[in-house]
Amino acid sequence: MLVALTVATAVAALVLAAWCGWAAYRDEPTKDWHFIGMAVVSLLALVQLVVGIVQLARGEDPEQGTTIFVAYLIGAFACVPAVAFMSLAERTRWGSATVAAGGVVLAVLQVRLYDIWGG
Repeated sequence: MLVALTVATAVAALVLAAWCGWAAYRDEPTKDWHFIGMAVVSLLALVQLVVGIVQLARGEDPEQGTTIFVAYLIGAFACVPAVAFMSLAERTRWGSATVAAGGVVLAVLQVRLYDIWGG
């Protein structure tokens, strides 16, 4: 795994979580700017998914097993889009809170991916 990409994705996810958490605190739903932030974080997760699959295709193996690594990669990629759709359904402060929680979950998944790879 590329450590810089993992750190960048985790930091971006935490920034998104703080931003949407602030919106939830101010009793605001997610807005267009939040969705742009979610797109950026999702793009980083997509890049990480592609890099992880390429590394597996080149014959590199994660320390804790390929199956669990791929499952975490897919889960990390799907995390932010899932909460984005949930925030569209819930156009209150709880939509923003959901995205904030998803950002924290993605950051934790990044730490776990690093551990699975052998970091």
